[in-house]
Amino acid sequence: MGASTPTTAPLSEGLRPRRASALRTPHAKSMGRRPRRSVLLTVLTGLMLVYALVPLVWLAINATKTQQGLLHSFGLWFDDDFALWSNIGDTLTYDDGVFVRWLLNTLLYVVAGAGGATFLAVLGGYALAKFDFPGKRAIFAVVIGAVAVPGTALAVPTFLMFSQMGLTNTPWAVIIPSLISPFGLYLMWVFAADAIPVELLEAARIDGASELRTFFTVSLPLLAPGIVTVLLFTMVATWNNYFLPLIMIKDPDWYPLTLGLSSWNDQASTAGGEPVFNLVITGSLLTIVPLIAAFLLLQRHWQSGLAAGSVKE
Repeated sequence: MGASTPTTAPLSEGLRPRRASALRTPHAKSMGRRPRRSVLLTVLTGLMLVYALVPLVWLAINATKTQQGLLHSFGLWFDDDFALWSNIGDTLTYDDGVFVRWLLNTLLYVVAGAGGATFLAVLGGYALAKFDFPGKRAIFAVVIGAVAVPGTALAVPTFLMFSQMGLTNTPWAVIIPSLISPFGLYLMWVFAADAIPVELLEAARIDGASELRTFFTVSLPLLAPGIVTVLLFTMVATWNNYFLPLIMIKDPDWYPLTLGLSSWNDQASTAGGEPVFNLVITGSLLTIVPLIAAFLLLQRHWQSGLAAGSVKE
């Protein structure tokens, strides 16, 4: 027994540093190892970047050219005559400043249509996520089905319905259909289900807060990232909407920017029409400026997972 004691101790002492080093070695290797670089992924990302930026670069460059410069210069380089400021002035004053009227019409459709669609999506998504009631599964099936139906498939039935109601050729023919956003409703439904812990709602109710106060003081701040996302989706969809105003509105005074610029572009193919391609391109550049500004101003609100997982069950 006395002889076995000294042999056991050295063995155990010799094994400990090896075991510790064996445990530390993979971690050290993983910490020192550089991440792999995928050449294929880099190439695909570069191609997508070029695909997205080349049209914007072409638009910005050609907005600096005159009507003659557009026809006699390379598309992806500047002309000798820099005419951006004169093009902007001509765009805003052409045809008695109708471009400004189209811009105001578009802002009206976005504020009333996209803003209303976001508001309804927030209310509906919150109710469907946090309340149980009969027919909830049926509503879920209807929402999923509505997301799968393209908007162009509903354009003709919507036109027939609005024509019988006498609402065609009015702003309501564009605003009312824009209030319905099945994708926005589904997105807010999914987001509210995870972003708002049930324990917070129960605590607010125990403290005596009404459902309306609970929604505005507790739930609404947590829904801010989802609200901004839905707002941007609906705003871009309404801002770029072309087909619905095309079949609903015939009065040029109620045209949005998309339809108005298209009418300017069609002037070149009409008898006696004046080609104003430089104004169409400059107007297109001015059209995307508000969208870029909206994305830059609202991007700080894109924070996900603020409340999801914050309460331990």
